[in-house]
Amino acid sequence: MADDRETVLDRLLNPLVGLGAFARFSGSACRWMVTSRPAGRELLRQMYEIGVRSVPVIVITGAFIGMVLAAEAFGQFEDLGIKNLIGGVVNISMVKELGPVLAALMLAGRVGSAMAAELGTMRVTEQIDALQAMGADPVHHLVVPRVLACVLYIPLLTILADFCGVVGGYVLSVEVMGADYHYYWYYSRDYIETWDILCGVWKALFFGAAISLISCYKGFNCRPGAEGVGRAATEAFVSSFIAILMLDFVLVILLQVLYRLLISGTL
Repeated sequence: MADDRETVLDRLLNPLVGLGAFARFSGSACRWMVTSRPAGRELLRQMYEIGVRSVPVIVITGAFIGMVLAAEAFGQFEDLGIKNLIGGVVNISMVKELGPVLAALMLAGRVGSAMAAELGTMRVTEQIDALQAMGADPVHHLVVPRVLACVLYIPLLTILADFCGVVGGYVLSVEVMGADYHYYWYYSRDYIETWDILCGVWKALFFGAAISLISCYKGFNCRPGAEGVGRAATEAFVSSFIAILMLDFVLVILLQVLYRLLISGTL
């Protein structure tokens, strides 16, 4: 009975212990980012891996998100006699919410899993231990370049996804389904404000930080063997997925409060 109670207590405390370890890991990474320059060659390599090599995935994802939104909305809008509004509705949905979130989810699968697997392999093969033995801090040399690359490039990739979604929605709505060209762009301009674009970019900054920190933490704490590396990659994606959705909810509330406070003045 005592062993059973101990097991239940461990199951309850393990998530809290893991959260504390993740907070300590993230704090160490942030401290190194503030106090020291990252390794230049590693930073450039991560920028290429995260930024340049993600462009095809982001272009395809963004274009199809815009086309799916247009395809779903056009028939209903046409039945209601408001099909000319489709440009504004599709593009505001793309720029403010679906573009940042779905682009981050795609990058969590592509970038986050790869980072966790790479660092997990380095942990299993004792390369991280070798860095520590030589007096180098692995967080500074391995984590900081990855976090900086994600924070710098994921907002840019989100803007690219938004642009491709807007173009994809336009092609399907105007060129295929026959919506009016003028009203498509007129209502897009009327609906979308600079604030909406900035909201998507701000969300992407937080999503990029969450993906990189979670993935690096999972890789650093990888269990031994090939199974451990695979599990670390899977856990990195799942944890990043959940973190993105939770952050999105929190940021939506905060940004709405800021909008009312700073712009509309209704708070």
